[in-house]
Amino acid sequence: MAQLKYKIIPEGTLNGKLIPLNIVFIDYKDVKECGLEPKKAFELVAKTIEGPAGLNIIDLDAVTTTSDGVVVEGSIIRMAASDRGRINNDFGYLEMIPLPYTDKDIEREPHLKVWKDKYPNRTLYMGPDYKKKIIPVHNVVITGRASNNNSATEMMNIVTMEEILLPILGQLEIMKGGKVLLGNTGEVISVGIGMVVPEEYGRIVPKRQYRCGDTAHGSGEYAKTLKKHIPIICAEKPVLAKYIIQALECGLIPGRTVGGSPAVLTIAKYLHKDIDFENITERAYEELASIGFTKEWLHSEFPLLTAEEIIARADELIPGCEDYKLYDSKDLVQVKYAEC
Repeated sequence: MAQLKYKIIPEGTLNGKLIPLNIVFIDYKDVKECGLEPKKAFELVAKTIEGPAGLNIIDLDAVTTTSDGVVVEGSIIRMAASDRGRINNDFGYLEMIPLPYTDKDIEREPHLKVWKDKYPNRTLYMGPDYKKKIIPVHNVVITGRASNNNSATEMMNIVTMEEILLPILGQLEIMKGGKVLLGNTGEVISVGIGMVVPEEYGRIVPKRQYRCGDTAHGSGEYAKTLKKHIPIICAEKPVLAKYIIQALECGLIPGRTVGGSPAVLTIAKYLHKDIDFENITERAYEELASIGFTKEWLHSEFPLLTAEEIIARADELIPGCEDYKLYDSKDLVQVKYAEC
């Protein structure tokens, strides 16, 4: 009988950080090789896990965006939540939809220019079809104790109310066997994840609810505390830097056509790229200032660095999570198989 391979970070404590539920990563290629539909693949894997679990199917040949609008290689294309081996029929499964965007669509969502310029032959996925999903507002699936939210980048044990953040780049590095950071989310990322871009089928916020330069949080100095103490698994900073640099070199402007997150703003300053200061809202400025990214900082002079220098010094230059260590992802995950 064929077997479906999957990677899992088990519920419990991992190098001093709490993992509140089982976290499962499945390669879409493995699903297809087993001749399975994605939902069936989830069901087979769920049967092997007794406790609460968030489950993601990832297509490394697709593309998606980060919350601040940076296009990256690879995408979560299906998400599920399970508990005691089962997936809730109504609320436990969601599909991200492939987006056949036209040039007119990209005019409305200009950060996707990177997709057309760099990855024209790859399928674009972001969030699910908000017209079809049952749970309003959030792109979330729920079964029993397990919640898999924000298009599969934030998971929670609903009983203990403990969370973990799983930014897309970290998940992609796990799929590729790369290196990841395990730490606490911290203040900088707490603010940064609110600097979203308008997307009709956004992974975080649909219906183009917020314009570029604004914040989805709108919570002033409190924004930096929102996820501060929550564990996070994310990509190492050179990986993040590579994609941000690519976006800026494609002509995207922070605050206008790509989100003004701390990482994006920092790299733009070192590359001497334009920033649309006037388009950043006062409430976004307030949140940025709370972590030291004041208007004075934004208008200060930075030494000009090359892309190669920024990537080489990314750990030093780019702000990010706190109390973290760098790991080979193979040391954090277990490889298991489900009968199919």
